[in-house]
Amino acid sequence: MSFTFQIMSREQAEHIANKWKYEGKYTSYDMSADEDDLAEFLDERQRGSSVYSVFQDGEMVGFYSFHLLKDETVDIGLGMRPSITGKGKGQQFTEAGSEFARTQYSAGSFSLSVATFNERAIKVYTIVGFHPLETFIQHTNGSSYEFLKMKYSSES
Repeated sequence: MSFTFQIMSREQAEHIANKWKYEGKYTSYDMSADEDDLAEFLDERQRGSSVYSVFQDGEMVGFYSFHLLKDETVDIGLGMRPSITGKGKGQQFTEAGSEFARTQYSAGSFSLSVATFNERAIKVYTIVGFHPLETFIQHTNGSSYEFLKMKYSSES
């Protein structure tokens, strides 16, 4: 199954922000859970050409953001549609995003950050080849969460 990437439109951003609601401990991933994150996500200038909607068979299944860091590492942000999380699709989705970033940015190194409570995502990222670097505390959504910074390098 292949994925297609397109620059995220305002309508797509609004749909994600208003309709994608996660359950249980994952509610902190709702775009509406943090006013600052929501405002940034909805602002077309801030999204620019670095945030993509991801489609499979014509349906939006997720999104990615890519930011090239000074050391030529591409920092990745991603989200999957709530109705398909936890159903074994994460590895394909993560591999597709990494391959897209490799092609778009000619990068061999990628980083991402994931809440430490999200064990299923950490498992997927590890299978794909990401390695843990460090943990840090992120203040978001009216609370503080521990996050794990992970990195993938094609040279390792």
